Amino acid sequence: MFFLHGCPDTRHAAYAGDAAARRAGVRLIAVNRPGYGLSDACPSTHLTVADDVAAVADLLGIERYAVLGMSIGGPYALACAAAHPDRVTAVGVAASPAIVPELDPPYHRDDLRPEQQAFFTRLAGLTPDEAVARMRPDFEAYVDHLNPADPDDAALVRRFLAELDPRDAELTTRPGPTIDGRTLGSAGAIAAAVREALASPDGYLRDAAISFRAWDFRPERITCPTYLWYGDLDANASVRNGRWLADRIPHATLVVREQTTHLAVLHDHWDDILTTLAKEN
Repeated sequence: MFFLHGCPDTRHAAYAGDAAARRAGVRLIAVNRPGYGLSDACPSTHLTVADDVAAVADLLGIERYAVLGMSIGGPYALACAAAHPDRVTAVGVAASPAIVPELDPPYHRDDLRPEQQAFFTRLAGLTPDEAVARMRPDFEAYVDHLNPADPDDAALVRRFLAELDPRDAELTTRPGPTIDGRTLGSAGAIAAAVREALASPDGYLRDAAISFRAWDFRPERITCPTYLWYGDLDANASVRNGRWLADRIPHATLVVREQTTHLAVLHDHWDDILTTLAKEN
């Protein structure tokens, strides 16, 4: 099963699912998208990333596989299923935006101020390059505020967690197993993930530039079993996104978790999600 991370995030996000994957008998594979970590930047699209996943599968000798996308990673997972229907056995989406300009109202969040609503409306009408130029100053200011070059792990993590919903911040610091020499939930592990996610602005900016406009594929093309998981308290991707996708994807199942925030959609339910997708593999 291939895991498509959120934004800005990296392959590190899959570490939290390691124990659940072992219990489910799943080989969980995660790679950085173009522009994240040490991955080269390029003018990627949802479909080119789907081809990247297929190429990695070829390198690993994997013929058929499931895909799971978290947050901004969800549309990429759907693209995998649309582009490679002969290979993708099932697709899972956790707390992801739909095609934002086609939503009613055309925003993936329900908590936006009028000026933020206007921003997303303008964004949908720009080319990807224009969108990158529009968002770069704000994103660079965000990175400067976090200061990922700070060698003090604890200080970096405090700044990062302050940007999250308090319930998601608690989830992020929940102790877990030790992987690659770092204990999940520790300051060292969180700081390493933040530094990799922000090593270059290109990954985030490309994700943001193509995620809130018309996609380069249609979800109606997806034919494999599709599961959509959303949280009723998620401010990042409201349940409206899931309902929109469920209305358009054949064989889609929508699950709405009560009292659940953005990160908790996945991190409180790794076992159920991986087991559900594995049954279709």
